Amino acid sequence: MDALRPTDPSRIGGHRLLGRLGTGGMGVVYLGRTRAGAPLAIKVILPEYAGDEDFRTRFRREAEAARSVRSPWAVEVADADTEAERPWIATAFVPGPPLSEAVARCGPLPARAVRVLGRLLARALAAVHDAGLVHRDVKPGNVLLGADGPRLIDFGIARTGEATALTATGLVVGTPGFLSPEQATADDTALGPASDVFSLGCLLAYAATGRPPFGSGAVDALLYRTVHDAPDLTGIDDPALRALVTDCLAKDPADRPTARALDTRIAEDVPGGSIGWLPEDVVRLVAERSAAMLALPDIEPTAAEPPTAPPATRRRVLALAAGGAVLAVGGGAYAVWEVLRDDASGGAAKVGEPVWTLGVQADLSGARGAWGRAQERGVRLAVAEFNSRADKAFTLRVKVLDDRGEVARAAEVAEEFARDRDVLAVVGPTGDAEADAVLSLYDEAMLPLITVSSLAMAYASRPHASFFQAAPSYAVLTKPVVSRLVIRPDVERLGVLLDRAGGQSAYAGGYTTNYLIPAFTTGTTYPRVVPGGTEDLGPVVADMLAHGSDAFFYAGDEAGAARTAQALAATPFAGPRMAMYTSMGARFLSQAGAAATGWEFIAPYTDATAPAAKAFTAAHRERYGSAPAPWAAEAHDAAALVAAALTTAAGPAGKRPTRAALMAGIAASTYRGISRTYAFDKDGTLDGDDAHLYRAERGRYRYLGPAPELGS
Repeated sequence: MDALRPTDPSRIGGHRLLGRLGTGGMGVVYLGRTRAGAPLAIKVILPEYAGDEDFRTRFRREAEAARSVRSPWAVEVADADTEAERPWIATAFVPGPPLSEAVARCGPLPARAVRVLGRLLARALAAVHDAGLVHRDVKPGNVLLGADGPRLIDFGIARTGEATALTATGLVVGTPGFLSPEQATADDTALGPASDVFSLGCLLAYAATGRPPFGSGAVDALLYRTVHDAPDLTGIDDPALRALVTDCLAKDPADRPTARALDTRIAEDVPGGSIGWLPEDVVRLVAERSAAMLALPDIEPTAAEPPTAPPATRRRVLALAAGGAVLAVGGGAYAVWEVLRDDASGGAAKVGEPVWTLGVQADLSGARGAWGRAQERGVRLAVAEFNSRADKAFTLRVKVLDDRGEVARAAEVAEEFARDRDVLAVVGPTGDAEADAVLSLYDEAMLPLITVSSLAMAYASRPHASFFQAAPSYAVLTKPVVSRLVIRPDVERLGVLLDRAGGQSAYAGGYTTNYLIPAFTTGTTYPRVVPGGTEDLGPVVADMLAHGSDAFFYAGDEAGAARTAQALAATPFAGPRMAMYTSMGARFLSQAGAAATGWEFIAPYTDATAPAAKAFTAAHRERYGSAPAPWAAEAHDAAALVAAALTTAAGPAGKRPTRAALMAGIAASTYRGISRTYAFDKDGTLDGDDAHLYRAERGRYRYLGPAPELGS
């Protein structure tokens, strides 16, 4: 919780405000307290929307919908004024984390916990449906885990079966990955309570496996799979739970059980008023969050903050130790590590000139430490370049936090950045899991987050207005594979080897390649999937050759790619072969040996030898004594993009923009960088297919240039 600002009211509707819980695109959520002392979550609409009659209508509908639901497992409305100058609604406050955060931090839930969760949420949905409503956005982010059980929240898009939609025709309402086929096809005529049951099935699959049941992908691909494909329930080993989720995910709404039938069907005992059915680490997370959030301050009127020193002279006092600093937050609730290094600012701020901060969240000491350190260097060089400009209206500083590639630490880092009002945007995180864990935190703070190396096709809690994926996804990266391997006269059939050892990135790459070839070419594929850890790939390769594969694409890890290369080298095969960049490293070269020669790789990052990187490479050598590593140029581009958007938003006078204004500026901008031209679609996804091509030769990787676009 953040302190109230001088411009915040001290009371709303007679309720004392105690602090800020978060800020979204449409309003501010405060922590309040009734005269009797009960805590409330009070959502207040921003002034720019309060005058929009359509928005007021939607908000009025949300309040009416939430008031009509009566269930201990659905958050209750305590008060509201939808006709006020700034409309507001107050609900009972649940001091616990959302299910999405609990799963991201602590991992999938055991089968019994998923069954209990399913029974309680089925009861909540039964109450929603009894009130004549359809929730339409049942997802992990809308389930809060309180100390006495879960609560279904957010009736912002719920509506009655007879209501007229206030959205445009064909607009999908809900969250991709957790919506029903009826929602995916924007078929409002078929939208009923069964749609919420399908979404509940998706939620329970996510709780049991840690991933949505229809995988990852661009939104269009995700919607297609929701409508046409069977769900991936791998990891749900409990037969009864698997059958339950399967029934909820029936494509035909008539084949799904009702919410009330689910309550009856799930025989799991539901402990009243406790969360003992959750794993110990989740219980601890709930308890810590509850304790922190319920340590309410005394009731005092909101006071204006005393004048602070100009940003340029502001300093933080940190206890230094071993090259890092432990920053105590929230009375010792947790700590984050801040990397304190030379700021490489490239120029001091002029007297009176604003100083704003660009954050970097990266894995600096974990499994992807080389990637994270390269990205930090790229950001610092971009900031130094900007600060050296004579025409700048403000100075940038860099704040770097190491999340070590750990999901729990990633969330702590995000919370620290969100609280630091000097930080206007953040570049990072490094990996997919860390990104998925922090999106909702950055979104609540309206803090722009730009990643260059998290390439997931979809995220559990997407869409997020503050998130910009400044790199092609795993799916987009496979388009050049089709152009390079299949659209050529000597190839008729591509052998696609999907090695589960590569995880979600391999699944996305292999699946999408197999899908694209018949969709865009006259060629065919012969796909094979092998379990992670398969040591002898010789029989698999022989089978693929026997079925006419005259080109190979491997989706997996470095070790599997090396075994595949050796297996192919033992045959007469001389055709083209490629792999994802996730297989491209020193381990592949050393383990494959001579068999590595000729393998090509599609990568989302450029090379130090690329013509567009010449000046950047020279600056990197001068500053750090070496050529830039992969991802450095992309991080430089992301930081330069933010600096350009800040310059536009600030104007000649250097007026500090809000985070939301900067977010809008980034979304609307087009920036030509070292690696590619950056522009974003409405979902914050990179608009473009730019990738880079490498080949293994003589024990090293040679940069071949931009990868061919599909159809070129």
